[in-house]
Amino acid sequence: MEIDEELRANTKVAYISMEIAIDSNIPTYSGGLGVLSGDTVRSAADLEIPMVGICLCYSSGYFYQFFNEFGEQREKEIAWNFYYEFDKVEKPISVKIEDKDVLVSAWLYRVIGQSGHVLPIYLLTTDVEGNEDWMKKMTGSLYDSTSRWNRIVQEMILGIGGVKLLKSLGYDNIETYHLNEGHGSFSTLELYNELGDIEKVKEKVAFTTHTPVPAGHDRFKQDLVDKVFKKRMPSEIRKLADDNGEFNMTFLGMALSRYRNAVAKKHGDISRKMFPQYEIDHITNGVHLPFWVSKPFRKMFGRKWPDWRSNPSVLENAIELDDLDLFDAHIENKFNLINYQKGHSWNLLDEELITIGFARRFATYKRAVLIFHDIDRLGKICKNSIQFIFAGKAHPKDTMGKDYIKEIHEKGEYLYDNYGVKVVMMENYNMDLSHMLVSGVDIWLNTPNRYREASGTSGMKAALNGVPNFSVLDGWWLEAYKRNALSGWAIGPDDSNPDVPGVSNSWDIDSNVIYETLENKIIPTYMDHDEWIFMQKNAISLAAYFNTHRMIMDYAERAYRLKRQQPWKFVR
Repeated sequence: MEIDEELRANTKVAYISMEIAIDSNIPTYSGGLGVLSGDTVRSAADLEIPMVGICLCYSSGYFYQFFNEFGEQREKEIAWNFYYEFDKVEKPISVKIEDKDVLVSAWLYRVIGQSGHVLPIYLLTTDVEGNEDWMKKMTGSLYDSTSRWNRIVQEMILGIGGVKLLKSLGYDNIETYHLNEGHGSFSTLELYNELGDIEKVKEKVAFTTHTPVPAGHDRFKQDLVDKVFKKRMPSEIRKLADDNGEFNMTFLGMALSRYRNAVAKKHGDISRKMFPQYEIDHITNGVHLPFWVSKPFRKMFGRKWPDWRSNPSVLENAIELDDLDLFDAHIENKFNLINYQKGHSWNLLDEELITIGFARRFATYKRAVLIFHDIDRLGKICKNSIQFIFAGKAHPKDTMGKDYIKEIHEKGEYLYDNYGVKVVMMENYNMDLSHMLVSGVDIWLNTPNRYREASGTSGMKAALNGVPNFSVLDGWWLEAYKRNALSGWAIGPDDSNPDVPGVSNSWDIDSNVIYETLENKIIPTYMDHDEWIFMQKNAISLAAYFNTHRMIMDYAERAYRLKRQQPWKFVR
């Protein structure tokens, strides 16, 4: 299992993330943060960025989702065995939790880039011989919701354990610890214990924030911090993380970083208002194009541009694609999706109808049920023209998110009974299903409350596969629509008027825009074959910019302080 000594010696960047989606079936992710992390390490491997990844090993995963007859979400624990898929780190390190020394080992996964470059990912686990039984379960479940104690302990293992493990394995030349959200911020504490100086710690840390929602930033009660750390939390570190008496992991990560960034231009504006005491850059997210492109589109791109994988900028010329090739590729994807859906849902979709897809984490700010706000108006517009396919998980403790899932089931039955409009909700949304959805639907719908979507990447995957977006102007779509308004449709106003956001999250206003756009723009455009193909090409052209090759090059130069060697290599 040994990683080459030269590779370890040359590794300059440690990427620390609570979740990394390296494979659809490996339960190390729950949603967008993990999928972005997976795309990040894939592009880093392709471009030979000298990086190593750190995550936790979740044998029980997030959860397996299914629905009962009332459309209510139910959860089952996943049982995953890492023994036969990975190499084991033989010598564990220890992390002190309360007064106990907890042993931490890791499973090794290798990401192989296009040129054969190896990027190691270490998945930390406490399921180690020598630990007490209760300790072995610490890393079992992703975002363990049973207690805040479990949550802070997992973040201690990720941050403190991650730094200690890399040191024990001989990664002695790490110059940047990239904290992907605040979950890994305790790594700064381990660096402080090693270096003994706050300024020296800052020189080694870059921090990315992903959410403009205050509740999305982990905070812990000070007595809980005292409980798990005993007297080992330095007062100067505690002071940096103080948030009105609570311990804020985002404050800790930002305070001890030399570089901080948001993940879209608008998110940067919002983050600077949320955290005015810090300088915050922005690097807009992307997706790993070779991973997310569908097979028919991969073949089509390869015939047109043999080097498109390593040079995604050629997709700016998508207008040059052959109309018939594009039409055939999309129809193949649509048929594949609907054939799959027919075996996994009671209501069978129709290949001839406009298919609108919505697949998100079911947080309430994403407003999954906005489109049903005036259900009879929607039914009249969509009858004989439009059908819907939804997917997504609600956190087990998110009652409102679960209510949205049930509401989709109920509204779908109403639309079918009264207007013949089909609405299906697919179970257990994961990367495999996402591949089919982002390439097989005709339109990608996204309706979050404005300025609560940091970036969003599912729409980028759809655009790559010739699927126009129909979205609120927020996150990445705000930038994309300004680049090319012929690539989809906007819901509501842009950000040019600072007084608009107060009223622009009105369900009445936004749903009215949705219905008018469906009736007056989307349906007529779809019926005009040439106009629709033209819009698909404009959607594809967005992938020239919204990709993780461009994104990781931005990180390499601005966050990691690496210098580019032509064509794609970066060095210190």
